[in-house]
Amino acid sequence: MGPVPVSWWGAPQTERVDDGAQASVAARIPGAAALGLVPPPSALLVPAADLADPDGVARLIAARARTVDRVTATVWWYSASLVLLTPALAGVVTGMPLSGRLADTALAFRSDGLPVAAVSAAGTGDVAAELRETLAAVVPSIAAAGRMGERPLWAIATDSIANQLLALGRALGDVPTATAHAPRLAAAIGPPLPMPRYVDVAGARFTQRASCCLMVELPGGTLCTSCPRRAPTDRQALLEQAARWF
Repeated sequence: MGPVPVSWWGAPQTERVDDGAQASVAARIPGAAALGLVPPPSALLVPAADLADPDGVARLIAARARTVDRVTATVWWYSASLVLLTPALAGVVTGMPLSGRLADTALAFRSDGLPVAAVSAAGTGDVAAELRETLAAVVPSIAAAGRMGERPLWAIATDSIANQLLALGRALGDVPTATAHAPRLAAAIGPPLPMPRYVDVAGARFTQRASCCLMVELPGGTLCTSCPRRAPTDRQALLEQAARWF
């Protein structure tokens, strides 16, 4: 991964984003590109600091939806939070810290506005403090853009932490070690971030979701397999089917 130029509507990145640290981390993780650690060459890179601006966030959401409201803001954050948090979490599981600060991070977007990757500089090692600062800046911004409360967005953030640590653990072949970071990291970040949870079903581990992404409220949308809105028996049956893939 070479030096990454970052711009969006002419806004410069505030600090260095790609200092080579993330390339070293990605090299240790099989399937790093699919996990969002290698931005596609054609992707538009947006300073993560834009996520702390309600107007900037609204423009990003509008690239994916005709209107910006509670549902579209929540669905957008479901994807964006997973991408935004990935570099810092990858640094945690590899022991090679990557920054969780907005000023050190850029998000890569497809031409249709979908966030697909993020790139960050080397971190200080205090990932929890960096992520606490980031989430405390971004969540209120998205809540303002979507004209909604903040707590559902914090719940999505905790599920993104759990989901991506789980995905990183699967990629590295050590799910227990990777997912063990989740409660420790969440506790260090602190409230109002809920504690991440996992459930083991038929020999496979899944995130026990604290949030609903609201995709079900989009036209043609359906409940996700692990959605907390599902009846427990239905969710268990679907997870048992999904476990066959792991």
